[in-house]
Amino acid sequence: MRRRAVVGAGAVLALAAVAVSSTEEAAGADYGTRPVPDFLGRGLWRVFTRLDRRTRLDVHDVSGRDRRVIWPPRWRVVTQYPAAGTGLDRRTTVMIGVVRKGENCPPRVRTARR
Repeated sequence: MRRRAVVGAGAVLALAAVAVSSTEEAAGADYGTRPVPDFLGRGLWRVFTRLDRRTRLDVHDVSGRDRRVIWPPRWRVVTQYPAAGTGLDRRTTVMIGVVRKGENCPPRVRTARR
């Protein structure tokens, strides 16, 4: 009797897993319709909270000091690609250029993004 209960519970869990994965695939079907938000001038933490967890993200320091971006609340976004309003699909990598809060955006970066 116990073996049947265990097998039955395993089958229920397997069906639940299939249902969840098919729901995620259905949600992923409209993944390309979401536009990229405008992150310029905002904190880096907003990037992590506004983008979907499946979005490919490349964050780098544009100050020229080649620092690691470890603590997102201390950084401010100064460049972004693709531009705000562009639709995302699974192949798109969002590239974010940041400087530490309180620092100015380097002139070479400021003129290149316009």
